[in-house]
Amino acid sequence: MKILVDADSCPGPARELVLRSAVRRGIPAIFAANRPIPGITGTGVVMKLCPPGKDSADNHIVELAQPGDLVLTRDIPLASRLVEASVLVMDDRGQVYTRENIRERLSLRDFMVALAENGLGTERTATYGKRTLKAFADSLDRILVRLMREKPRDQNREPD
Repeated sequence: MKILVDADSCPGPARELVLRSAVRRGIPAIFAANRPIPGITGTGVVMKLCPPGKDSADNHIVELAQPGDLVLTRDIPLASRLVEASVLVMDDRGQVYTRENIRERLSLRDFMVALAENGLGTERTATYGKRTLKAFADSLDRILVRLMREKPRDQNREPD
């Protein structure tokens, strides 16, 4: 089990929370981005700097992610690819993407992109405040506890 973070779009407070949770629980964490993100350090933590280019960080996350891992992203097309591969995905607000809701979210996202491309996009003023961070923290904690319980016994053993 590992945590993979699409670090380019993840708000700083959420990144810091994931970092602290991963280190405290001893869960490997990989932060992937196309640019250096300061402060990504700790035991079992890796900051993977991906080459410039469209979707290079996303593709790296898809390559590394396996069922039993947790991926954090607000990129809905990336989330869709991961959900189809049976990987658990949540956004930085604590919403979990599932097979039941990903198509609807992808369709809504595509609709909003089409509006924006035609000059009809809406203003986005959603803030990332204490309430949002608390919802994310609660959801992250619940998911990590569940994943750690579900982790196969072989992975809980110390190496020989």
